[in-house]
Amino acid sequence: MTTRAESNWERLVSAALLREELRGSSHDQESFELDTTSAVPPSLVQESNIEAILQAADVVQADDPNVSRILCEYAYSLAQNLDPNSEGRGVLQFKTGLKSVIKQKLSKKEGDKIDRSLDIALLQDFYAYYREKHRIDDLEEQMKQWKESRELSSESTDFELRMEKLRRVLSTLRVLKDVLEALTASASLEKAAATGIPEKLKKVMESDAAKVDEFKAYNILPLEAPAVAEDIMFFPEVKAALSALKFSADLPQLPEDFPKSRYRPLDLFDLLHFIFGFQVDNVSNQREHLLLLLANTQARLNVLQDTETQLDEATINRLSERILQNYSRWCAYLRIPSVFSRAITRQRKMLLMALFLLIWGESANLRFLPECLCYIFHHMVDDLYNILLGQVAQRAKTCSEHVECSFLQNVVTPIYGVITAEAAKNKNGKASHAAWRNYDDLNEFFWSKSCFQLHWPWRTDAPFFLPPSTKRRLAKSDASQSHLIGNRRYGGKTLFVEHRTFFHMFHSFHRLWLFFLLMLQGLTTIAFCRDLHLGNIKKVLSVAPTFLLLNFLQSLLDVMLMFGAYSSTPWNFIARVFIRLFWFGSFTGVLTFLYVKALQEHSQSISNSPFLKLYILILGIYVALQLFVSLLRHIPPFRRLIENAEDWRLVRWLKWAYEEHYYVGRGLYESSLDYLRYLLFWLLVLGAKFSFSYLLMIKPLVEPTRTIIHLKIPRYSWHDFFSKNNHNALTLVSLWAPVVMIYFLDAQVWYTVASALVGGLSGARARLGEIRSLSMLRKRFRSFPKAFVTTLLVKTPLPRTVPPASKDTVDAAKFAPFWNELISNLREEDFISNRERDLLFMPTDIGKVDLVQWPLFLLASKIYLAIDIAVEHEGSQNEMWERILKEDYMSCAVAEIYYSIESILKALVNDEARAWLRSIFIDITKSIEEDSFIVHFNLKKLFSILTSMTTLTGLLIHDETPERSKSVVKVLDDLYEVIMQDFLSSDLREKFESWAVLQNAKYQGRLFRHLSWPQEGEERDRVKRLHYLISIRESAANIPRNLEARRRLEFFTNSLFMKMPNPPLVRKMLSFSVFTPYYSEDVLYSKEQLRDENEDGITILFYLQKIFPDEWKNFLERISLTEAELERQLQQKSIDLLELRLWASYRGQTLARTVRGMMYYRKALLLQSFLDRTDRGDLEEGYIRGSSVQGNQRSKGDRALADLKFTYVVTCQIYGQQKQKRDPRAADINFLLQKNEALRVAYIDIVERLKEGKLYKEFYSKLIKADASGNDQEIYTIKLPGDPKIGEGKPENQNHAIIFTRGDALQTIDMNQDNYFEEAFKMRNLLEEFGENHGLRPPTVLGVRENVFTGSVSSLAWFMSNQETSFVTLGQRVLAHPLKIRMHYGHPDVFDRIFHLTRGGISKASRVINISEDIYAGFNSTLRQGNVTHHEYIQVGKGRDVGLNQIALFEAKVSSGNGEQMLSRDVYRLGQRLDFIRMLSFFYTSVGYYICTMMTVLTVYVFLYGRAYLALSGVEAILIDKAKLQRNSALLAAINTQFLFQIGIFTAVPMIMGFMLEQGVLKAIANFIIMQLQLASVFFTFSLGTKTHYFGRTLLHGGAKYRATGRGFVVRHISFAENYRLYSRSHFVKGLEVAMLLIVYLSYGSSSNGLSYILLTFSSWFLAISWIFAPYIFNPSGFEWQKYILI
Repeated sequence: MTTRAESNWERLVSAALLREELRGSSHDQESFELDTTSAVPPSLVQESNIEAILQAADVVQADDPNVSRILCEYAYSLAQNLDPNSEGRGVLQFKTGLKSVIKQKLSKKEGDKIDRSLDIALLQDFYAYYREKHRIDDLEEQMKQWKESRELSSESTDFELRMEKLRRVLSTLRVLKDVLEALTASASLEKAAATGIPEKLKKVMESDAAKVDEFKAYNILPLEAPAVAEDIMFFPEVKAALSALKFSADLPQLPEDFPKSRYRPLDLFDLLHFIFGFQVDNVSNQREHLLLLLANTQARLNVLQDTETQLDEATINRLSERILQNYSRWCAYLRIPSVFSRAITRQRKMLLMALFLLIWGESANLRFLPECLCYIFHHMVDDLYNILLGQVAQRAKTCSEHVECSFLQNVVTPIYGVITAEAAKNKNGKASHAAWRNYDDLNEFFWSKSCFQLHWPWRTDAPFFLPPSTKRRLAKSDASQSHLIGNRRYGGKTLFVEHRTFFHMFHSFHRLWLFFLLMLQGLTTIAFCRDLHLGNIKKVLSVAPTFLLLNFLQSLLDVMLMFGAYSSTPWNFIARVFIRLFWFGSFTGVLTFLYVKALQEHSQSISNSPFLKLYILILGIYVALQLFVSLLRHIPPFRRLIENAEDWRLVRWLKWAYEEHYYVGRGLYESSLDYLRYLLFWLLVLGAKFSFSYLLMIKPLVEPTRTIIHLKIPRYSWHDFFSKNNHNALTLVSLWAPVVMIYFLDAQVWYTVASALVGGLSGARARLGEIRSLSMLRKRFRSFPKAFVTTLLVKTPLPRTVPPASKDTVDAAKFAPFWNELISNLREEDFISNRERDLLFMPTDIGKVDLVQWPLFLLASKIYLAIDIAVEHEGSQNEMWERILKEDYMSCAVAEIYYSIESILKALVNDEARAWLRSIFIDITKSIEEDSFIVHFNLKKLFSILTSMTTLTGLLIHDETPERSKSVVKVLDDLYEVIMQDFLSSDLREKFESWAVLQNAKYQGRLFRHLSWPQEGEERDRVKRLHYLISIRESAANIPRNLEARRRLEFFTNSLFMKMPNPPLVRKMLSFSVFTPYYSEDVLYSKEQLRDENEDGITILFYLQKIFPDEWKNFLERISLTEAELERQLQQKSIDLLELRLWASYRGQTLARTVRGMMYYRKALLLQSFLDRTDRGDLEEGYIRGSSVQGNQRSKGDRALADLKFTYVVTCQIYGQQKQKRDPRAADINFLLQKNEALRVAYIDIVERLKEGKLYKEFYSKLIKADASGNDQEIYTIKLPGDPKIGEGKPENQNHAIIFTRGDALQTIDMNQDNYFEEAFKMRNLLEEFGENHGLRPPTVLGVRENVFTGSVSSLAWFMSNQETSFVTLGQRVLAHPLKIRMHYGHPDVFDRIFHLTRGGISKASRVINISEDIYAGFNSTLRQGNVTHHEYIQVGKGRDVGLNQIALFEAKVSSGNGEQMLSRDVYRLGQRLDFIRMLSFFYTSVGYYICTMMTVLTVYVFLYGRAYLALSGVEAILIDKAKLQRNSALLAAINTQFLFQIGIFTAVPMIMGFMLEQGVLKAIANFIIMQLQLASVFFTFSLGTKTHYFGRTLLHGGAKYRATGRGFVVRHISFAENYRLYSRSHFVKGLEVAMLLIVYLSYGSSSNGLSYILLTFSSWFLAISWIFAPYIFNPSGFEWQKYILI
C-alpha cells in the first residue's frame, strides 16, 4: 500500500506530463533527441541543480536505468515548480524534451507498471552499490598518498584522471543524496520509519557530500579545493602572499554568523566582503588576483627560500604604489588629501590594494571611468578607516544588511543607469555625438572638485543621475529647482563636444596649419620681392597679423565647438575660452590697424615711421614672451622648476593662461636627447619640403603670375563674369590652386621618404636582415648555439677549468633541445616532411666524444666531397686538411663520421675483432699526429670502406633477425678484407697478419660471430644518424623547402644577434596574460565548409591544397593516409576527420589557429623552466644523453610555474547562447578547452527570471575551463548591473572579461593572429623591456612586430601583406625611435596591465566615436604619461583580408574610424598638448595621413576643373600664344608642368626600403617589378579612393560602423550588381567624373603636342581607369564573359 506522499509524487509526475503533452499539442514541434546535460535553460540552472541531476542521470543510466528515470522525473518536477507556465526562454522546449526522455525510459519497462513507492529504497540501495563499485575509500586513500608525496612527475596524468574520477563519483553521490533526501522529506510520518534513511547511511552520505566541495573548480590557485594537489601552492612566494592576507587579531572581529570557509583561514578579503557587500565570486577572483600579483612581485625582487613565509616590505610597497598610482595623481590634481598616504602599515596597504581590486572587479562598465573609480575608492576607504577603529566589524553605509550584491546594487548600478540612459540617446549610432554623454564625458565629470557634491552614498536626485529627458525639463523649469545640487554645471557634455564638422581638422592641429600658412605667405612674399628695401620688409612683416588672425579663428572655434558643454564645464575652463577670444580679437584688431597704418607711411626709413616702430616693438615683445615661455617648457632644469612650483599661484595662472589644463595631457615632454633626435628628423623633412616648394613650385610661378595679371584678354570663348576686370583672377586661381594643395600635402610625401631612409638605417643598425636566405643561415649556424645561450638563456658561469671546446659543446647541448623542439613544431604544423625533420634535427647525445654534432642538412654529402679532395690531393697531409677546412662543415662531417664509425663498430663486435679495431684506430690517430696518414693508408679505398659502412648501417637500423645477422657478418668480412688488403700499407698489414689470435679467429669464422646489435633508443639513433651521414649523396642546401619554414628559421636565427634584454629565470620573470576577444567567427572549419562547392565546383579544401601543396603532402604523410583514402573517408558522413579540419583551420583565420599559437607561450615556459633547473652537469651527463624533453615538460613543478606566469583568456561573448542554440562553434570552443588545459573562456551569460509576473534578464560574467572529462567547469560567476554591451561590441567584450586576466603584463591578441614556438621563447626577454631605459618614462606599451601570413593566398593578399608589413616594421620603428610618437595600432602589443587597468582599460568603448577602439589605448597611454615602444626581435603572426571586397570593407572601417578620431577629444588634446615637433609626427602618422590622402584626390579635381576652365574659356590658347610670342618659357612651363602632384610614387619608398633591408637589393627590385606586373599600382590607387570617400563622408555625415569582412578565403565570383552597390558612390561615379573632365580637356584644350597632354594627364587617367575597372580586374573569374554579363 502506497503512502500519501508517494501517491502525490506519482500523480504530480503524471499530471505534469499530461499537461505538457496537451499544451504542446497546439504547437507544431519536431521530435528530437535531447542532450539533457547541455539543454538546461539558464533560468533553471541559476535556481536549482537540475543540470547536475541530469548529468548524474546520464552517468547512472548504464548501471540502473530505473534510478536514471527517478532522477529525470525529479528534475522535471523541479523545472515544473520553478516555472509552471514555461515562460522562461527555452523552458518549454527543455521540459518537452525531458518529457520525451522520461517516456523513452518508461517505455523500456515493457509495459510493467512502475511502483514508485520503491523509489526511496531503490535509491538507498543504489547509493551503497555505486559507492562500493567505485571503491571510494580506496581512491581517497590513494589520492591522499599521492598528494603527500608530491612526486607526480611521471604519473601526473594518471593522478589527474583518478582525481577527476573521484570528483565525478562524489558529485553523482551528492546528487543521489539530494534527491533521496527530497523524496524522503515528502514521505508521511508513518512511512518515515520504514523508508527513512538509516543513520549509518546518512553519515556516509554527509561525509561524501562534504568531500565534493574539496574539488571545487578553481582557476590557478586551488584555495578552496584542498583535495587538489597543485605544486603552485607550495611555492614559498605563494605561501608568503597567503600569509600576508591573513586575518589578524587587531582587526575588527567578524560576526559569528558570517559564513567562513572550511578550507582556508579568514583573510582581509573576508573582512571587505562583509563590510561592503561584494559578490562572493568577485572576492574569490580578486583574492587569487592579488595573491598572484604579490607572489610574482616577490619572486622578481627576491626568490624566497622554502622556510621563508613573509613578503618583503618592498614587495607590498611597490605593488601598492603601482595599483594606487592613478588614485594618488587624481588626489594631487584635485588638491585633496590622499587616503593612501595614511596607509602606513603593511596591513593597511594590503587592505587598500584588496579594496581597489574588489571595486574594479565588480564595476562592470564603470571600468571605463577610471577617475569615477578613484572617487568611489576614496569614499570607501574613508568608510573602511572608520570601521577599523571599532572592535567589531560593521557594514558600510553602502552595504544593505540582507542584500547579496550590495556594492553592485547601491554603488555600481546608479552610475550604470546613467550610462545606459545616455547610450539610449545615441539611437544606435545615428544621433549626433553632441546629443548625449559618452564614457569620456561621464569620467571627466570627476576631474573637478564639483564631483564631491554627489556625496557618499550617492545622491541619486542630483542632475548627474537624472535621465536625459528629466534634465531637459529641469533646464526649462524655474531656476529655483536647481537647489538639487546648487549650480547648473551638470547634465551636459563635459569639457569637449564632438561636433561633426570639418573645422576639427584646423581646431585640433591649428599650430600645424598656422605654421604652414605663415611659411607659405612668407615664401611667396619673398619670391615676389625682387630686392630688399623697407617696402618689402613691410610685406614680410604681414605674417604677424595673419598669425594673430588664425589664433583668433582658433579661439572662435573654441567658443563654437564648446556649445553643449557649457552647463557642465567648470567656470575656469569657460573663462579661459572667452578671455582668449577677447584677447586675440582685440590684439588682432590693434596690430592689424598698426600694420595698415605702417603700410600707408611712405617714408623709406624706419626712424621716420612711428606706426612701423610701434608695430615692431609690440610684435617683438610678444615674440620674446612666446619664446621665453617656450624655452621654459622645453629646457629640462626650468621645466622641473615649474613642475615643483605647482603650488605657486603665479605659475598656476601662467600655465592656465598659456595652455589648456586637463587631468590628462600633462607632462607630455621627452628627454633632451630624444627631443634633439626628432627635432633633427623634422628639420631635414621641413628643409626638403620648403626647398622643394620654393624652388620648384612657388618661384617658377612668380613671373607667369605677373604676366597673367597684366595680360589683356580681348575675348573669352565662354561668357566670363569674374576675371575680365579683375586681373584674370580665375586664371590665377587655376594656376595657383593645385600648387597650394600640393604645398599642404607634400609634407606627407617628404615624411614618407625620410622615414623610409631613417627606418632603413635604424633597421640595419639593429641588424635586421643579416640572415635573409637559407645559404646565410647555413653559413652562420655554428654561431647559433653561443648566440642562443647568450641571448635567450639565463647566464650561468662555467668553471674556469672548462676548456673553450667544452664550452662550445655545452652551448650546443643547451641549444639542441630548443632547436629540436622548434623542428618538431614545424613538423607538427606540416611545414616540413619527416625526412626534412630528420635532416634538421640536432642530436642531443654526443656519446663520449667532446664534439658538436650539427644537423644533417649542414653535413649531407660533405663526406663524399672530402673523399674526392683526399683522393685527388697530391700534397702533404696538412695541405689536404686545410682544403677540407675551407669548406663549410666538411671537417665537422669528417670528424663526426670517424668517431661514429669507431664507436659503433667497437660496440657491435667483441673480443678479437674489437681489439683489431682498437689497434686500427690507434694507428690512424698516431699517423695523423705524425703527419704520415697519407703514407700509411690508401685513401683511394675510402669509397669502398664507406660503401661497406653504408650497407652495414642500413642493416643495423632495423630490428635484428637471423637473415640480417648473416648479412651483417658478411658485410663485416668484406670490410675486413678491404681494410686489410687494400686500405692499410704493407707495414701495417704485416703487423696485423702476425697476430695469431686475430688470424685464428678469422680462419675459424668466429671473428664476427658474436655481435651486440644496437638497441632501440640512443644506440639505434646513433646508427641512423651515421647512416644518413654516409648515405645521402645529394646536397641538402634547399632544406627546408617550404618558404614559410625558411622565413621563420631565418627570422629567428637573425634575432639571436639583435639587441634584447637578458632573460631572467622563469621564476623571476614578469607574469603575463594573453587576451583574445571572440564573437561568432569560425573556430574550426567544419567538414561541410571544406567541401561546399562554389559556382565553379571549387571547394575551400581544394583551394587550400593548391596554394599549400607541400603542406598538404606533409599532412598526408603525418596522418599516414593517401589522398584517395582520405577522399573515401570524406564521403562518409559519419567520420568527422578532426585532423583534416584542424589542418585547414590552421591555414585560415580561425580561433583554433590563434589558440594554438598563443599556447606556445606555455610550451616555451615549460621548456625554459626545465632548462633553468638543469645545470651544466645535467646537460652534459644526463639530458643530452637522451632524456626526454616532453617527459620533463610534464613535471608538475614546471607546469605550476607556467601557471604562475602565464594565463590565456578568450572572451567568447555569446558562448552561452551558442551552447543553448547548439551552435557547432560552441562544441568547437569546448574542444579547444579540452585540448589546452591552461585555456580559459569568459562569456556573458544571460538568465531570464520571472519577477512579479514579468520576465527580466540578468547578465553574468562567467569564466570556465574544461575538466579532465571534457565538461565545462564554471570557475567564477559575477553578476553585472545590466547588459554590458552599451557601446562598441569588441571593447565591451574585452572589458567584461579583463577581470579574469592575471599578471603584470597583458598581450592583446586578435582572433586573426598566430604565434610561433620560437618567438614565444623570447617573451621573457620582451617583458624585461618594461624595466629597460626607453627615455624619460618607463614603457607602458611594448610594440611587437607582426608577420602577415596571408600574403600567399592571392595577389591582392600579397599587396596588402607588403603594405601592412611596411607599416608594422619600418613605419613603427621610426615612430618609436626617433619620433617617440608610436601609438597602439591594434594587436599584438603588450600592455603594462596594472597601469592600464587603473586608467580605463586597453580600449575605449563609446558608441561610434570609438569605432577604432584599439587606437585609443595608445592615445590614452600617451596622454596619461605613458611610453609606447617598438621591438622587432620578436614577431607575432597576423592575418589580413584577401579579397578586394574584404579589403575595401576593412579600409572603409579604418578610414571611417579615422574620421571619428578627427572629432575626438583624444586627438584634440594630443594635437594641443604635444610639443610642436611631436605633434607633426602624430599628425602625419594618424589622421593627417587620411587628410593628405583626401587632399591628393581633391588636388586632381582642382587641377582638372582648372584645366577645363582654361580650355573652355580660351585662356589657355591665349596664354600659350603669348608665351611663344614673348618667348616666355616660365609661363609655358607653369602651364604644362602641373603634373607635379603625381609625385605620389614616392609613397612606395618605405615598402621598397623594407624589401631591400630584409630581402636584399636584387630580391627587392624583383618583388617590386612583379608587384607592378600584377597591377599593384591599380590596387593602391583604388585603395586611395576608398580611404578618401569614407574618411570625408564620416567627417561630414557620420556613418562609421563595424564592417564584418569575413576573413575567409575568396573562392567565388562577385556579381556585377554586388560590386556596383559597394563601389558606385565611392569609385564609379567619381571615376567617371574624372574621365569626363579629361575628355573635355582633350577636346577643348590647346596642348602643343600629345606628349604634353600625356605627361599632364597620365596619372588622372590612371586614377579614373583604376577606380572604374579594379573591382572587375581583381574579381575571381572576372574575365569570363558569361559571369561578367550576369547581374
